[in-house]
Amino acid sequence: MIAAGEVVQRPASVVKELMENAVDAGATDIKVVVADAGRTLIQVIDNGCGMTPDDAVLCFERHATSKLSSAEDLHRILTFGFRGEALASIAAVAEVTLRTRTVEEESGVEVTMAGSENKGTKEVSCPVGTNISVRNLFYNIPARRKFLKSDNVELRHIVEEFQRVALTRPEVAFTLTHNGKDLHVVKPAKSYKFRIQDLLGAGVVGEVVDIHAETSIAAVDGYIGRPESARKALGNQFFFVNGRYFRSPYLHKAVMKAYENLIPEGSTPSYFIYLEVDPGTVDVNIHPTKAEIKFEEDQLLFQTILAAVKEALGRSSIAGAIDFDNPEAASIPVMGTQFSEYRPSDTPTVGVDWEYNPFESPAEPRHNDVPHSSRPAQDYGALFEEKALPSSSAQVLIVGGKYILTHSASGLMAVHVRRARERIFYDRFIKALTAGGHVTQTALFPVHVTVGVEGRLLFEAHAELLHKLGFDIASFGMDTVVLNGVPEGCPAQPGKAETLVRDLLLVLSDDSGSLPGVMEQASAQKFALMASAEGDKLTSALEAQRLIEALLRSDNPEFTAAGKRILSILPESELDKRF
Repeated sequence: MIAAGEVVQRPASVVKELMENAVDAGATDIKVVVADAGRTLIQVIDNGCGMTPDDAVLCFERHATSKLSSAEDLHRILTFGFRGEALASIAAVAEVTLRTRTVEEESGVEVTMAGSENKGTKEVSCPVGTNISVRNLFYNIPARRKFLKSDNVELRHIVEEFQRVALTRPEVAFTLTHNGKDLHVVKPAKSYKFRIQDLLGAGVVGEVVDIHAETSIAAVDGYIGRPESARKALGNQFFFVNGRYFRSPYLHKAVMKAYENLIPEGSTPSYFIYLEVDPGTVDVNIHPTKAEIKFEEDQLLFQTILAAVKEALGRSSIAGAIDFDNPEAASIPVMGTQFSEYRPSDTPTVGVDWEYNPFESPAEPRHNDVPHSSRPAQDYGALFEEKALPSSSAQVLIVGGKYILTHSASGLMAVHVRRARERIFYDRFIKALTAGGHVTQTALFPVHVTVGVEGRLLFEAHAELLHKLGFDIASFGMDTVVLNGVPEGCPAQPGKAETLVRDLLLVLSDDSGSLPGVMEQASAQKFALMASAEGDKLTSALEAQRLIEALLRSDNPEFTAAGKRILSILPESELDKRF
């Protein structure tokens, strides 16, 4: 009655289906063992109810299932899987060995499958539960195997599927091991919040607030991120219904609508929203991998989620208010005629000249500032008088920390500070990627940043690229990296360094590739844009002078790599017209 679709798209598909079967079997301990990102081995071991010898053979037949008693059950699905399609599809494209035993049986059974053929069934000794090994995925479909992504990309997809299942069952212990190394080891947790902390880190849990609502349509529980913790990249956005993960761009809009005017444009908050609805009002069979779901009352559910998120945000906005009933609360001083004594003193700002080199004379160019020519070279020096780059800071004007004004041979020159930095970084990064590594500036104190297992894998995969650019980033544990150094000119202080690491994740998560040569330019452009955005606000005229000097050593100081104008000159004739 239900025509199932293809479920094996990549190794992560196998991990998802086998983990869900283990959960449906009532397992309290599930171990996932992967080798070579799932290419050579995917093994899932559980202590669930197991299968009888007859069911162990029958489960590999198409559309066979032990999870439904009648056709009417199709309209009230409460288990992860129900179609029996997964094992049949997996056995069609891999070599599968299944060992299983029920508590009533004294011995278990082993079934070996390859290319949808039963290669043998025998009695074996094994513990209660199921142990299924999938080897040499797509061994009989070379074209499909050839188009798998790199091991790191495929492993990241496996980690995603592992987390999605583990987040639905906090009472179950889960372990994920890759090539003999544990990536996740999570024990049974008291609540969803503790499970989120175990999987994604305490930093994520510290940035969320509780959400709760009950209506006739659905019960809504979970956690949403505080507005100030919203990120530029998608990540940690989860919807669950009746214990099943699903994607919903429509309901995502409900969450984002609740955050209107609270977060910067282009940012996305974290959320973990668990829905409980009548199983008869939801269709989980509209997508081959059951990742998308159809609700009967989707518009009402939209409004329910919107209202619940708004209510939670409203509560969190006063969470930091002073508790006047707390006897241990700090007393508030009464302002009298001597109120000036309570006025805080101004904190001096410290400017850092990242370009300054005490061993270099002003006349000689720096060896590491040899410009990269992305446009035909022009004689930009002719635009400026010798006095255009003054030795006295009084001859340079900084406007709002964003622009530098100084005079040139033909009038007044304005320089866009951030774009000037972007051009300088671009030239350096291009040289680092094509001719050699960039100079690394060692951080005074190493900065530890929790990035999650996926983030750590991403940094490991791009370690060579980051090293060339001047980043010194090392793995620390399962979900943390240590920033030991940054390219010369990038911020290295703890607060900004953490932001820099998260921006790096955003840049590295772009899997788009391109031809050699073009790829280097695209990478340098993205990293230069990121590094320039994290720079300190320009406050010193001396810093402004140094920045202009570094910019003018470029073959093309007039435009960024993306073609945006960096400097503009207002001719003297134009100034005459204004007066």
